Amino acid sequence: MSGEAAVQAGKPELEKEAWISAALLEWGSCGRVVYVDEVPAGFVLYAPAAYVPRSTAFPTSPVSPDAVQLMTARVLPGYQGQGIGRVLVQTVAKDLVRRGFKAIEAFGDATWTSPSCVLPADHLLAVGFKTVRHHPRYPRLRLELRSTISWKEDVEMAIDRLLGAVQKEPVLRPL
Repeated sequence: MSGEAAVQAGKPELEKEAWISAALLEWGSCGRVVYVDEVPAGFVLYAPAAYVPRSTAFPTSPVSPDAVQLMTARVLPGYQGQGIGRVLVQTVAKDLVRRGFKAIEAFGDATWTSPSCVLPADHLLAVGFKTVRHHPRYPRLRLELRSTISWKEDVEMAIDRLLGAVQKEPVLRPL
């Protein structure tokens, strides 16, 4: 079923599920979920541009051949503003460095006002992306992964802070 047909049938989640299954089988891990106290708090999806054919519809397309496309991400309400979005991007960067990629690219939404598939350009810029192709609505942004090597300490500190802030208090039980 194509994406358009899935939406018309009222079942776009089936198309997404099929895409994730195919990407996992052919390319490997294509996403991450972050949990806070064992509750999902956010997610991110990414893959090489060959796995994201609809990306060619963006006016600032194509994604560079040496990059993986950050497709979408979301931090759920109640967990926003705690650095989880930055941790998600850093986790993707770490995965892609291990896999030998040079960069992450994403199409940002420069006029973002509410959650959608396309991430706010401002957020991407805030977590280290640079604009490589300007557009009034959908700039293409890039994060060089060699710069993530210097992130190591930042990532470790952010994870320590996040885990420290979100771990459950120990439950004391009577003897």
